[in-house]
Amino acid sequence: MSENVPLHEDTHLKVLRLLEAKPKINQRDLAAALGVSLGKTNFCLKALLDKGLLKMQNFQSSKRKLAYAYLLTPAGIAEKTSLTGRFLKRKMEEYELLKAEIASLQQETSRKETEVQPRP
Repeated sequence: MSENVPLHEDTHLKVLRLLEAKPKINQRDLAAALGVSLGKTNFCLKALLDKGLLKMQNFQSSKRKLAYAYLLTPAGIAEKTSLTGRFLKRKMEEYELLKAEIASLQQETSRKETEVQPRP
C-alpha cells in the first residue's frame, strides 16, 4: 500500500474540488458539504490561503452584505492535480487489494460448499 497519507490531504482535495466548482460557497455550506465542523473548515481554508493555493475575492451580493469568492491560484490548481493523482493511485491500490480479497473469499466459500454437500 502507499505511504501513510496525512489526513488533511483528502480534506484539502475535497475543499479544492468544491471551491473550484462553487467559488462563492460560504463556509457554513462548505462545512456541510465536507461533513466537518465550521471550525475545521475555517482552519482548512486558512491553511490553503497561507500556502498560496487559494485567494479570497470580496464581492457585494444583491443584499449589500460582504461576501467572498474563493479562487484557486495557479499553485492551487497544480496542487489539486497532484492531490488527485495521489488519491487516485491510493484508491486503485485499495481496489486491487479488495479484488484479490473478494476472489480469495469466493474460492474459500465455494470450497466449503463442496465440502459440506452430502455425497449421493
